[in-house]
Formats: sequence, structure tokens, C-alpha cells
Amino acid sequence: MKTKYFLLTLLFVFLTSSICSAQETILYKQIDTTKLFIDIYYPHKVEANKNYPAMIFFFGGGWIGGNKTQFTKHAEYFSKRGMICFLADYRTKSKNKTTPYESLKDAKSVIRFIRKNAMRFHVDSTKVIASGGSAGGHLAAATALIQDYNESTDDLSIDCTPNALVLFNPVIDNGPGGYGYERIEDNYKKFSPIHNIKKGAPPTIIFLGTMDKLIPVVTAKYYKNVMNKVKSRCDLKLYEGEKHGFFNYKNFEAYKKTVTEADKFLVSLGYLKNKPIVKIE
Repeated sequence: MKTKYFLLTLLFVFLTSSICSAQETILYKQIDTTKLFIDIYYPHKVEANKNYPAMIFFFGGGWIGGNKTQFTKHAEYFSKRGMICFLADYRTKSKNKTTPYESLKDAKSVIRFIRKNAMRFHVDSTKVIASGGSAGGHLAAATALIQDYNESTDDLSIDCTPNALVLFNPVIDNGPGGYGYERIEDNYKKFSPIHNIKKGAPPTIIFLGTMDKLIPVVTAKYYKNVMNKVKSRCDLKLYEGEKHGFFNYKNFEAYKKTVTEADKFLVSLGYLKNKPIVKIE
């Protein structure tokens, strides 16, 4: 009997620890036959009566392609640091024959879904960070700054505005001369983040390579200046000689540098505690 009890106890401990660190995939939205999912990464141990900051990642790909696994390593790292991390899928042209507007609608739906289910996910709805790279960076910024392009089925009483932004070479200018203007045209005035910065814009950090041919350094500097004018924090981290997409895990040294700086930024906001303590691997 003692042996049987011991084995049952070990099984319980194993299952409990697995639940605490488990990754989940959950349907967050369905439009006709299109189903959209989020992958969820939890800290190793989730305390039942505690809520955690949430970090939502949007992949890049010009609203044309891409895959939510782009930020898997980022999600693994920040979940170890004590956050609930979400990798978000959204509609793209190659997969769903959609426009950038649908991509933005989905990004807003994700944040509303997470806030609506904050208790279920152990999320502190006052500490929601939106993050993304390239066009995914646009979506993260746009959830904070763009009023239009909401899904008709969304509950608009739930705020989709994140509390902070962590942006990797983001598409922030869709105006004439900016990225995507040929698809957005005159709608850039209500779609382009840089043209809609306003008072109360959430604190932001931007990572950009100086040799990025899609996002000019001058654009990022102007964004920072406008943020300063409305008295919102905007940290701009420039990386000499780096090109578009330099921050991805395959460029391990740049990945480590940008993740470390993002960590410090979130510590400064009070979303994480102490200095980075998790080994980046």
C-alpha cells in the first residue's frame, strides 16, 4: 500500500508541475470557416490567487505571410521571467485572401479576448504588453493608437489598448513613402501609427537596425519625437549595421541583446522584478 501511495503521489506531483508549465493552444476567434488560435506559455509555477502580466506577440510578414511561431523563443524566455505569454495568429493575404485591415481587426480581438478571460489565464489586465516584429509591430502599435477597424462581433466595451509596447523594427509609417502605402492609400490617415500618436500613448520601446531598408532610422526618430511631445515614453534602441529582422532567434547575439533590453524596459515599468535573471538560451 505504501508503494502504491508513493507512486500516486509522484504522479500527482508530475501532473501538477506539468499543468503549471504547460503550453496551451486555444481558439480565440472564428470568422466563417476561418479559425484563429493563440499559443499560451505560462510561468513554471502559476499561483492560484495571483495574476501575472501578459505579453502578446504578433508575427511579421507584411500582413501577407508569416507564422506565430516566430516569437516562440521570446515567449519561452518571458514566461520564465513570470509572464503569461501569447503567440497570436491573425489573417493574412496568402492564407486567407485578406487585407491589412483584417489583420488589425484580429489583433484587437486577441487583446479583448485575453482581457475578457483574464481570470481564466491568471492575467493582470492592467499589465498587458503588445509586441511584434515588422508588420506584427504595426499591429501591436495600432491596437494602442488606431480607433477604427474593429471586428463587428467584438465587445467594444472591452478595451483593446495595451499598457505597454515592445516593438521590433515595426512598420509605423503607412503614409506616402512609408511601408504598405500602395495597399492602404489614403486610409493611412486612420491606419498608420505614426499619424495617430496621441496623449496617453502607452510607454514604448523600439528596436531597429541602422541598415534596415524598410524602416528608416529617421522614421523611428520622428516617432520618438512625437511621443515625447505628447509626454509618452519612447525608448529607441539602434543597432549599428543590422538589417530588417535582425532580432530573430537565428541571429542569436542580436536576439540576446534585444531581449535583455526589453527585459530591462519591463523592469523599469514594474512589470518584471529585479534585473534579468534567466539564462537566455
